[in-house]
Amino acid sequence: MSLRNFKLVKKKLTGWANYPQCDSSVAYPTTLEELKTLVSEKNIIARGNARSYGDSSISKSITVDMKNFRNIIDLNEDTGEITAEAGVLLSDLIIKYLPKGFFPYVTPGTKYVTLGGMIASDIHGKNHHVEGSISNYVSWIDVIQADGSIIRCSKAENEELFNWTVGGMGLTGIIYRACVRFKKVESSWITSRKIITHDLEHTIDVMENNLDTTYSVAWIDCISKAPCQGRSVVLLGEHSKKEEIERLKQNLFEVKRTKKISIPFFLPSFFMSYYLLKVFNFFYYNFNKYSKKKIIQSWDKYFYPLDNIKNWNKLYGKNGFYQFQCVFPVNKSKEALKETLDLINASNIGSFLAVLKKFGHESSNISFPMEGYTLALDFPRSQKVDVLLNKLDKLVIKYSGRFYLTKDSRLSPSLFLSSDSRIEKFKRYRATNRLKNHFESYQSDRLNI
Repeated sequence: MSLRNFKLVKKKLTGWANYPQCDSSVAYPTTLEELKTLVSEKNIIARGNARSYGDSSISKSITVDMKNFRNIIDLNEDTGEITAEAGVLLSDLIIKYLPKGFFPYVTPGTKYVTLGGMIASDIHGKNHHVEGSISNYVSWIDVIQADGSIIRCSKAENEELFNWTVGGMGLTGIIYRACVRFKKVESSWITSRKIITHDLEHTIDVMENNLDTTYSVAWIDCISKAPCQGRSVVLLGEHSKKEEIERLKQNLFEVKRTKKISIPFFLPSFFMSYYLLKVFNFFYYNFNKYSKKKIIQSWDKYFYPLDNIKNWNKLYGKNGFYQFQCVFPVNKSKEALKETLDLINASNIGSFLAVLKKFGHESSNISFPMEGYTLALDFPRSQKVDVLLNKLDKLVIKYSGRFYLTKDSRLSPSLFLSSDSRIEKFKRYRATNRLKNHFESYQSDRLNI
């Protein structure tokens, strides 16, 4: 089969943050043979459901859309192993297998990500401090190589390819199929506790004192200043036990889809202004302060609150937004986070979503997490925000932190390289195996990976 058999559609593509807008030719293969044909071309990258925020799933040449590879192959109920094609959505897997008592070991903040995208990002969740990232639960991956061959890799077979593919942002080949383990749960519900903190030190103390809780995440009021700088709402969670749910006379495994609020158009820029954000943060913090501290929630509301707002990325306006996520080493986290909040306070710019999580040990060659604290922020794009983010970049380097490529759309190659000594090893692996200039994205080109 020749590339001439494909209809390539020229498009402007973006990630979830609607920035940057990138020109690409998009191919929509429907069979494995078509995928192999596309892999023979130069400068290609696979694209799942476009939920990475920046330019990591867009090629300057050919972007390979994986939406036609969504077959779920099987579930081994003894081991919890699910085999599926790379384009399958996490939501499809949950809807199919949660009624059987299986839930992902690791999930990001949206269920509308693909299996291939989760592996390429080595996604983490609210439980990294306990259960790590998805690399711990991938049994094997089938990767299509530059010559069209398919190599199965795992921690026991073709280990080097496996370790660079998990977290490798699609730069080692096209992930075609994979086998991942889900955990056995007693119900689809989450028993959630809220702890309201009055400053950053209190927030970190609460999270450190609850490391035995499976799920832990904090919403930070990043606008608040001393003496309440870093005040937060810490959300702790466990999968609800069968007895709890039976007492409430609820269905053990409730998977019905919730109704969504829809954002039909891009909102004007003032909607995310600093002053409106101050009002929102004040009411959100105090609402949680005086509301019930322990509740039982559906899996959907606990893990994916933003999924219930269709096209929530349009809240930031046509200009798009920046998502910034970094991690600081555990021994430097408190000082680094305080300085981060100081910079945000001094800029009079607020982040609508400011989320703090605790990470456990890193688990793959190129994975983002390290033991420490990770902070995720988002800002509507503006020159003022550019200035702030440039300062935050330097702060990450100062404290020996790392940047999350799945969220990145603007890092410089020099800063990225200085943030992580493993990048040079990854570049050598790509060069040795002739992957450079073959599997390429706008991001990998920008960062000179």
